[in-house]
Amino acid sequence: MLPLLLAVTTLMPQSTAPAARTREQLAEAIRAVGAFHDLDFDADELALMVDDVAQSRDGYAVLRGERLTNDVVPPLYFLPGAPGGELGPRTSLALELAPPIERPAHLEELAFADIETLAALVRARRVSCVELTEMFLARLERHDATLHCVITLLDTRALAQARVLDAELEAGHWRGPLHGIPWVAKDLLAVAGAPTTWGATPFREQTLDDTATVVERLDAAGAVLLAKASLGALAWGDVWYDGTTRNPWNPTEGSSGSSAGSASATAAGLATFAIGSETLGSIVSPAMRCGNSALRPSFGLVPKGGAMNLAWSMDKLGPLARSVRDSAIVFDAIRGADPRDRSSVDRPFVLSSATGAGAEPGAEPQSASLAGRRVGYLAGEYDAVPGWRQMLLDLTRLGAELVEITLPDAPTEAMTDLLAVEAAAVFDGLTRSGADDQLVRQVRFAWPNVLRQAQLVSAVDYLRANRLRTPLIEGVERALRDVDALVHPSFAAGILATLNLTGHPTIVVPAGFDEVGEPFGLSFSARLFGESDLVAVADAWQRATEHHTKHPLAYLR
Repeated sequence: MLPLLLAVTTLMPQSTAPAARTREQLAEAIRAVGAFHDLDFDADELALMVDDVAQSRDGYAVLRGERLTNDVVPPLYFLPGAPGGELGPRTSLALELAPPIERPAHLEELAFADIETLAALVRARRVSCVELTEMFLARLERHDATLHCVITLLDTRALAQARVLDAELEAGHWRGPLHGIPWVAKDLLAVAGAPTTWGATPFREQTLDDTATVVERLDAAGAVLLAKASLGALAWGDVWYDGTTRNPWNPTEGSSGSSAGSASATAAGLATFAIGSETLGSIVSPAMRCGNSALRPSFGLVPKGGAMNLAWSMDKLGPLARSVRDSAIVFDAIRGADPRDRSSVDRPFVLSSATGAGAEPGAEPQSASLAGRRVGYLAGEYDAVPGWRQMLLDLTRLGAELVEITLPDAPTEAMTDLLAVEAAAVFDGLTRSGADDQLVRQVRFAWPNVLRQAQLVSAVDYLRANRLRTPLIEGVERALRDVDALVHPSFAAGILATLNLTGHPTIVVPAGFDEVGEPFGLSFSARLFGESDLVAVADAWQRATEHHTKHPLAYLR
């Protein structure tokens, strides 16, 4: 009964006073909603329902009068794997940096350097944290006019951080590999004292008295936050209230989204890494477009405290960087349970040793071997997918045993309606107030329309979609249990929706360039909380290639 009552409250005229509503009007609304959900009520059944529906509608009006801020989540927690687990060893304790390279004549030659190269230079005090911060801030200011990737520059905060970090180095204290490393945050992460706009006109003046957990953890690790990066309005696409974020490889096209500015700024060498978010492709898609190496972790491994809620059971935060190893170093700094996110968990993660800073591109060191590794590949005809055949050849050459994998079949396209329903609940006030008219994109496939129609999805259908996730999670786990990783085209056979619904981790890697010189990518995925094996496989493959060492020419200096 309740789902029907909720839908009726949407269809009944909102301007009609309760006392003036006739039983006939209400019965007609119930009949219409019932037909929409393939329910057929006869006249006696309708007559029996009318008074209770009217009473419930008044109750819903009371509930809507209670103020709920974006950070209030329901006490229903999505846990795709078993709860519990132990926090794994911290990467920074075992990381062995190679000897630092010489300081370059021009500091901007470090714009595309990896984290370990920069960390070695900073630790040896051949480059100061302030110098790195100033260089990257200047690049952000210079190139943002073209890329439109910055919403708020945090230059005062960044320089203050950098000065403190330099003083610590002078006193002999080094926080680890992220000490002094500049980064940008997708502007759905709160930073106290700075605007947090969510890329949307109704929130462009919003300032939250909060700092997201991942920002706090990166602050503690010594990373220097340069800016709040653009995102598609309310985390969809690359269009925000002040324009479209651009792809540095081809600024005539958008960067994709919704982690639009995070992907664009990192690919253009305006920051060493970025934090983005994904609910249904918002890390994978811009990483593909902009040529990033990006990690979408297992659901719950990176806490979402202080991040904009969109869909509680599907939102995930993760790093976008220029290499798998860089993404893994950042992931290690931000992972782990947090009381602010009740769906967050602790799980072990080990970043295996590698060649360290300064390795020659294309080299195949012993640590790049995949001997003894079992790598699944997605069943299907994908020879037309750029880089697919070469990827399988590369993996075989590195010693991997390839195993064909078939993922379970499920109506994932229909199941993703639960994303829209959760978002409609989060932004119910935006829809009811009419403030959704202020969003830039007013087309069929944009939030205003999607949030409105999601109001008509019944609670029964929402819960049915969630129930179907249980056998889907179990089926994917069975399919992946005997392999270290699965390699696949990033968007093949509905896999993006499948793995976002189940919460499984994915790494996107650049895998080549098309005929006009723009990057394309492929993905590795793994079982739940299998990030250690996932990173090991993807990193070994990547260090035997050169794709990730290429950068847009316009931004080299």
